[in-house]
Amino acid sequence: MIESLKHLPLAAAPDSELSAQFTDLAPPLTQRQAAIEAARCLYCYDAPCMRACPTEIDVASFIRNIHDGNINGAAAGILKQNIMGGACARVCPTEILCEQACVRNHDDEQRPVAIGLLQRHALDNATFVSHPFQRAPSTGRTIAVVGAGPAGLSCAHRLAMLGNDVVVFEAREKAGGLNEYGIAKYKLTDSFAQKEVEFLLQIGGIEVRHGFRLGDNLQLRDLHAQYDAVFLGIGLNASRQLGLTGEDAPGLTAAVEYIAALRQAEDLSTLPVPKRAIVIGAGNTAIDMAVQIQRMGAEDVTLVYRRGAEAMSATHHEQEIAKANFVRIKTWAAPDAVLLDEDGRVRGMRFERTRMEGDKLIGTSAFLEIAADAVFKAIGQSMEPAALSDQMAQQLSRDGDKIRVDGLFRTSVPGVYAGGDCVAPGQDLTVQAVQHGKLAAIVIHNDIQSRLEAA
Repeated sequence: MIESLKHLPLAAAPDSELSAQFTDLAPPLTQRQAAIEAARCLYCYDAPCMRACPTEIDVASFIRNIHDGNINGAAAGILKQNIMGGACARVCPTEILCEQACVRNHDDEQRPVAIGLLQRHALDNATFVSHPFQRAPSTGRTIAVVGAGPAGLSCAHRLAMLGNDVVVFEAREKAGGLNEYGIAKYKLTDSFAQKEVEFLLQIGGIEVRHGFRLGDNLQLRDLHAQYDAVFLGIGLNASRQLGLTGEDAPGLTAAVEYIAALRQAEDLSTLPVPKRAIVIGAGNTAIDMAVQIQRMGAEDVTLVYRRGAEAMSATHHEQEIAKANFVRIKTWAAPDAVLLDEDGRVRGMRFERTRMEGDKLIGTSAFLEIAADAVFKAIGQSMEPAALSDQMAQQLSRDGDKIRVDGLFRTSVPGVYAGGDCVAPGQDLTVQAVQHGKLAAIVIHNDIQSRLEAA
């Protein structure tokens, strides 16, 4: 039970009815559909879809393999570049990446090849006898990876492939990070995140230790002393604050907390559901929260953003999902006050109307109130202050609340590397985190080998 929502009534519908609301958002292609879709690909030379993919998957090659009936070959080609390609096929915003770049957008059909669905088809239907990659001869070196999210797991897998041993330290009970705890339940169904983790670990040479939190029972200085290198894939786990009085009142909570509870619940009917809900934010997490609370049974869901719809970080596709699920999107309204009832519980929010004056967002001194039994913050994540609290961690150069790295994912502390959401560059996407981890692993391996050769 989420502490700040424990006063709310539980879901009105039984678990069976609620679970039916969280089946696949986009059903998989049948074999025939996949064959027809693969035949639409023009197999471009220097394909723009490949250049648009953060993990540099050879899209034309894997689609040709599907067309030729070589499903295992298609899957192996995807996994070579993106070991978490199954999750990315489901959650990656293909509409603004590979599919946006597809040349089919410019022909008479004006419809891109369904690259994401074809990628899923290949990985869901591959039948590998064993793990498709083998480890190189042992280097005798061990690297510590902090965080078992997409960046950390991708880094660990590539390091293991290169012959290194890896110890992954993870604070939570399950590995997977955002894929396990932070993605809408209708995007990653049937415990897919855990199945992908289990597949990834089949490479061997990776040990995952749970219950270790950086800055608490795990210190960077100790890892740096005990291991040949350290990779930080710690993500951003602290929800940003609105900075308003009453923000700690019952009924106001972080969207990521509810999403995590929803994804881990064995019985959805045990979750609290407000009759009226407000979601504050403009990204995919805000959309995920709004859609899911509506599907859980909320009667009135309003997503509020301080700028216009064109400035929302959630893609147009995600915004359309919200509208199709009867989520009201209200723009040009900034949070001004938390409204409380006589018991000190949330009864709504007051917002100030906003507008642009040149390139500056300003208030208009016009206000509106929206009634709600619960308010969910989805205004971004920041790094937990305690994570980088020890003396060595404080030596890491920062850009705001993110770790500064060079073009090779090296931090300002020799032997310490970082990637994923916790570093300054990037798009805060699962696929980008996977690429960070993969590339950082190659740099870590080469740096260690260079030191050994120089010794």
